[in-house]
Amino acid sequence: MANDTSSPPTPQSSMPTEDQWRFEVITSPCEWAEAYCPGGYHPVHLGDTFKNDRYRVIRKLGDGSFSTVWLARDTQNGTYVALKILVADQSEAGTELQILRHITTVAPAQAGQYITQLLDEFEHKGPNGTHKCLIFEPMGPSVNSMVEELPQFNPRRRDMIVRYPPNMARAILKQSIQALELIHANGIAHGDFQPGNMLFCLSDIHKQPEDSLRQENDAQGMSTSPLQRLDGKTDKWAPRYLCISQPLTDFTPYADGLKIKLSDMGGAYFFGNPPEKFVTPVGLRAPELILTGDVNEKLDIWSFGCILFELITGRPLFCIPGLDGRDDNHLLALTAAIGPLPDELFKLWTTSSLYFTPKRELFNCQIGGIGTDGKPLMLKQFTMEELFDQAAPDIDEEEAVEIKQLIRRILTYDPVNRPTATEILSDPWFQKIDV
Repeated sequence: MANDTSSPPTPQSSMPTEDQWRFEVITSPCEWAEAYCPGGYHPVHLGDTFKNDRYRVIRKLGDGSFSTVWLARDTQNGTYVALKILVADQSEAGTELQILRHITTVAPAQAGQYITQLLDEFEHKGPNGTHKCLIFEPMGPSVNSMVEELPQFNPRRRDMIVRYPPNMARAILKQSIQALELIHANGIAHGDFQPGNMLFCLSDIHKQPEDSLRQENDAQGMSTSPLQRLDGKTDKWAPRYLCISQPLTDFTPYADGLKIKLSDMGGAYFFGNPPEKFVTPVGLRAPELILTGDVNEKLDIWSFGCILFELITGRPLFCIPGLDGRDDNHLLALTAAIGPLPDELFKLWTTSSLYFTPKRELFNCQIGGIGTDGKPLMLKQFTMEELFDQAAPDIDEEEAVEIKQLIRRILTYDPVNRPTATEILSDPWFQKIDV
């Protein structure tokens, strides 16, 4: 069991829920405190131990909507591991485990090369329920966050373009599509294929002394943030403080020989058993997912096409703000960058008449329809190729043409006509990349 040195909780009249505000606002980048409730996160303090004191928490690596991830010392063999603690009501844990076991069984060597390795699993009971705990090999920052840590971007200047150098982008893209090829070949779709789920491998982390890795509970709030109840009472369901994530950036090789692996199979599924809910980030969602809700492995391919654009240019192809009119915003961006939707998809766009005439001519770009002044809003439209050129990536014109042609080939409206991961790897541009 985890060590608990907190004072006895004050009796409560009822158990909290996520929509019941209990805590003072925290401005530090941490998980949502109110999600520490029955069915939610498990409260963790630095130094807590799990599985009969085998795994001792020494650092927080990250958090998501359904889990927190910690660096722990395996006291049985002296190595470091990543401890992923799922929320108590996370029903997808069984599917994630099934998929991880399947891929390790059918392709053990390739799985070890391209997928973060599951080392152990167990259940842990806490005040918010029973949590599935997964032990993985420790990994470095995600592709989404590592670019911010590159030395050439620190200190930051206002006019600085933050994007991966071309050689890094090429290596990341090739390894990520190779990982996708592996899971697709074995009947598995990732479902949440994005830079945040591509992790850098570490270098000799097990040789590091624990003092160099341990996160401290500091009074200055640089590493942790105390949790204060609005009513001043001690809380039974939450930790005394929240830890600020500290990825293992300093121990991550990012130049020569960089290596990434695909992580987080929480949204993954077998081809024949797609989920009812999808977790793909909004800007990476394919048009059929927006309009029909169809879920299949070709959604991963669409996401990869968007990621290819983003890693080379340093800009997202589709940046979809807010929740109000989000789908309309996305579909307008699609028609501008990729071209008109096919008839079978366009007829499913129920609000298309707010933006297009009966002849499908664009007359308004104001989300929700023409404004109160009665004048339509018209914005200049740019194709994917024009957006790519405007970003002025650090490559020559010949390579730029090859990449734009590949993106255009991937971002095909009909998923049947989208290339497979294997076909993408056979593209002349990828054939030139030696990882």
